[in-house]
Amino acid sequence: MSFSFQLLHTDPTGARLGRLTTPHGVIDTPCFMPVGTAATVKGITQDVLESLDVQILLANTYHLFLRPGHELIRSLGGLHQFMAWPRAILTDSGGYQVFSLADLRKVAEDGVTFRSHLDGAEYFLSPETAAEIQIALGADIFMVLDECIETPAPRDAAARAAARTFAWAQRSREYFAAHGDAQRQAQFGIVQGATFDDLRRESTDQITSLDFPGYAIGGLAVGEPHEITCAMTVEASARLPKEKPRYLMGVGYPEQLADYVARGVDMMDCVLPTRSARNGLLFTSAGRLNIRNARFAADPLPLDENCSCMVCRRYSRAYLRHLVQANEILAAILATHHNLFFYLDLMRRLRSAIAADSLASFSSQFLSQLATPSE
Repeated sequence: MSFSFQLLHTDPTGARLGRLTTPHGVIDTPCFMPVGTAATVKGITQDVLESLDVQILLANTYHLFLRPGHELIRSLGGLHQFMAWPRAILTDSGGYQVFSLADLRKVAEDGVTFRSHLDGAEYFLSPETAAEIQIALGADIFMVLDECIETPAPRDAAARAAARTFAWAQRSREYFAAHGDAQRQAQFGIVQGATFDDLRRESTDQITSLDFPGYAIGGLAVGEPHEITCAMTVEASARLPKEKPRYLMGVGYPEQLADYVARGVDMMDCVLPTRSARNGLLFTSAGRLNIRNARFAADPLPLDENCSCMVCRRYSRAYLRHLVQANEILAAILATHHNLFFYLDLMRRLRSAIAADSLASFSSQFLSQLATPSE
């Protein structure tokens, strides 16, 4: 099969070591997926991503649908060829971006009508349309359209959104069965239910009844406390099939990743490493470092003396602060390189700890090294 998941080992915490096989390569799990919104990970080139051993990245359906258009990308050989990326790609459904438009969209049973943030043009996105776009893009993994809601949400709103997500998942599954190619792409279902235990359990049971090859836990890390994110993740992961990959969408800070992994999560993504880098916020083994601070103006040390990335081996904090202060493009490039290396290296260390049945002790030691997080 061109798509498969193998569970290799389970740590006493419940963390899972696995191997996800796609048409564009094998992914070691648990994994972190850099976000390449518009078919590019901002501030870094594809060859450098390969050198960092990025096995899978995420691209955004909403943005690619609006510009340059999925039919253009299809005509140029699909997203892999278009962006010159030979490894695996996951595309989201565009649902989160559409629902974040607030006053620019209207939700109905058949789909969502929204206005583009680019030019105000009106579009309609249905479960079938979202699947059609992603089939054209040709990502290895793509997500069904779901309804994302704000947090905190009233229970009745959360229940309606979860029910609509299930109805849309049924339609997405039927569309893919009729028009897709399961040898080329895997379609993942999404669990919703906001911060309500029983709605999460109900949504999980409904979505798994559709027998997707993988499942995502959505609608979390959108403002609720970290403890609630973990609790809702447990409600879903405890009921998800053990033999299929689990993807927690949109997470998280480095100090949170081990918590999600310990709750049975196999895949994660977040804009934090790249967006933070462009704002001068660096992640290090001693905590977060704001390179804009004046105290780094004459600091000859590397960003992180415990990091082996190219940036830490070659450049000083003083030089990196100078680049930021001078508004040089290289500042974002180097900061992005370091932050992505830090995240990917952390995932490698988490996988090693799981293999050794020592995730709990590793996590405790890692957290003890971090300074109190400060923006």
